[in-house]
Amino acid sequence: MEKEHVFDQIPEYLDGHLSKTETAKLEKHLEQCAECQKEVEEMRILFTGFDNEVSAPTDRLRAKFEAALEQEKMQQGKVVRVESGKSSNWAGNLLKIAASIALLVVAFQMGSLFQQRKVNQDLAQLKDETHKMKQTAMLSLMENQSASKRIQGVNYIEEFEEPDEAIIQALANRLLYDENDNVRMTAFEALVKFTASETVKTTFIEALEHEKNPSIQVAIIQALVQIQEKKAAEPMKKLLEKEDTQPFIKDQIRAVLPSIS
Repeated sequence: MEKEHVFDQIPEYLDGHLSKTETAKLEKHLEQCAECQKEVEEMRILFTGFDNEVSAPTDRLRAKFEAALEQEKMQQGKVVRVESGKSSNWAGNLLKIAASIALLVVAFQMGSLFQQRKVNQDLAQLKDETHKMKQTAMLSLMENQSASKRIQGVNYIEEFEEPDEAIIQALANRLLYDENDNVRMTAFEALVKFTASETVKTTFIEALEHEKNPSIQVAIIQALVQIQEKKAAEPMKKLLEKEDTQPFIKDQIRAVLPSIS
């Protein structure tokens, strides 16, 4: 069997379209011809590559590939001559083209993945920097000499869905030690949203022991009863014993004390 006949029949052989006689004859020839064996393997790899599903490249990648293909054509010449007795390289060229497409697609997909990761990292960094700026502004305002500025700083809590311990502690300090009644009440209203925090519970109990403003006292008592904080029972009893505790505060304590004792 002449080699050029083998090359012509290889595609049909791989597709299973040859007759049994032609298949047997071709396979017998392949046993003796390493060059034809190589041609069969290259073409089999090529066909396998075409069978695999590959994502379609973008217009930009397709344009780059077509430009590269056009350059390859110019280098190869307008006509490729196949001489008798020499191995045809058309399958090899097609294999290179298929590999180029695959590489372009993979490069595009990897580039998109790395770009998305970079965007996510940048967003996370920006979010972290914004959080730190807001926290710095809030803490700075709460230390201001002006009571209105301290209230403004306390109200900055609305910017934080999950404030960290530093912010909770700063609010606690306003409730416990600020000299202005309005600042302390505003700090209480900010902290009451986070009663799951042990720091907040401890702060409310401590504030109840020395707070003199009746409105703030009532608000703290109601909050501690709402969360059923049993540790608040002792400071409430102490308030009952103090002579300077307002009568309506004592009435409030007597009404709720049994529920947490």
